[in-house]
Amino acid sequence: MFTSEYFMKIALKEAEKAYKLNEVPIGAIIVCNNQIIAKAHNQTELLNDVTAHAEILAITAAQEYLQTKILNKCTLYVTLEPCLMCAGALYWSRIGKIVFAAFDYKRGYSTLSTKALHNKTEIESGVLQEEALFLMKEFFKSKR
Repeated sequence: MFTSEYFMKIALKEAEKAYKLNEVPIGAIIVCNNQIIAKAHNQTELLNDVTAHAEILAITAAQEYLQTKILNKCTLYVTLEPCLMCAGALYWSRIGKIVFAAFDYKRGYSTLSTKALHNKTEIESGVLQEEALFLMKEFFKSKR
C-alpha cells in the first residue's frame, strides 16, 4: 500500500494545486515512517520569492514538525528532479531518500553537479514520470 507510487500520487496532487494557481506545477511531500509530515507546491508567484520551491517549503515544514534540521530518516517525493538550490537544501538537511518523477535536463541538480546531494542520500527516479511530464507540458503549452 505505501509504495513510491502511492506517495508520488499525493505529490502530484500538490503539483495540480500549483498548476491551478498559475505556478510551475511541482509538488512535494516528505514522509517519515510512512506518515506524511509535510506537503508543499511551488509558490514563487504567490510569495514573490524565487526560493519558494516546493522542496524548500516542504523541508521547512518537515523540520518544524520534527523540531530538527536533520531529516535523515525521511523521504522526499517530488514531481520534478530538484534544482541545484533545492539539492543544496536537501544536502544540508541530510534527507535520507529522494524519489522524483521526471528528470529536469535543463536545471536538475544531476545535470549541473553529481556531488550536490549528501553521499548517504538514496535516489529513486522515474516514479509516475509520464503523469508529471504531462502536467508540466500542459502548463508551459498554455504559456506559449
